[in-house]
Amino acid sequence: MALADHLQRIHPLTDVERPPPPLPPSAPPPKVLPSEKTSSSCVCKCFCWTFCVIFLLLIVIGGVVGILYLVFKPKIPTYSINSLTISDLRLNVDMSLYARFDVKITAYNPNEKIGIYYEKGGVLSVWYTDKRLCQGSLPVFYHGHRNRTALDVDLTGRTVKGNTLMAALAEQQRTGRIPLQLRAAAPVAVKLGQLKLKKVKILGNCLLVVDSLTANNAISIKASNCNFRLKL
Repeated sequence: MALADHLQRIHPLTDVERPPPPLPPSAPPPKVLPSEKTSSSCVCKCFCWTFCVIFLLLIVIGGVVGILYLVFKPKIPTYSINSLTISDLRLNVDMSLYARFDVKITAYNPNEKIGIYYEKGGVLSVWYTDKRLCQGSLPVFYHGHRNRTALDVDLTGRTVKGNTLMAALAEQQRTGRIPLQLRAAAPVAVKLGQLKLKKVKILGNCLLVVDSLTANNAISIKASNCNFRLKL
């Protein structure tokens, strides 16, 4: 046996040109699902954009309102009760109380650039404690700049179970100080220059103290306190 054959049996030669065995097939890469972090980021961006848009709108609206306020300098009109006359105050056969009052009011518009349209539906009423004695309609008119207007309002009313109310009024009249309340609600439209805005309401509340409620008699207003505000 040759020496070469003997060596090959002990240490077989490696075939360097033989290709390596193929690798086992690898598993497909896992699918990447959208994470909760990505979803939260989108929601956060939408919220931020919405907040920024609303904030900018508020700034624009506030700027416009501020400019209008500086240009027109709006003021609430003032009202004063000149006189209160009772034409009739009596008990009917059915024990209801009939009342007829006449109220004279002076309305003053202090604005230089704002006119006021008093629309249909304005109401003025007279109350004693929680009982309404009478009410009437406020006139429809245009209140110009720096204008002072006299209003004459006729009020009538009928109250059931008026005998109890009449007795309370008679008892109060003996003191010479009868508290009454005048309530007003007037729908108005404000005119800024040539622009007529939407309707708002002027609400008024006047506390009066008169000396008498005798019909066809001079009534003295001893004290009055009026408050008025706008309701949008």
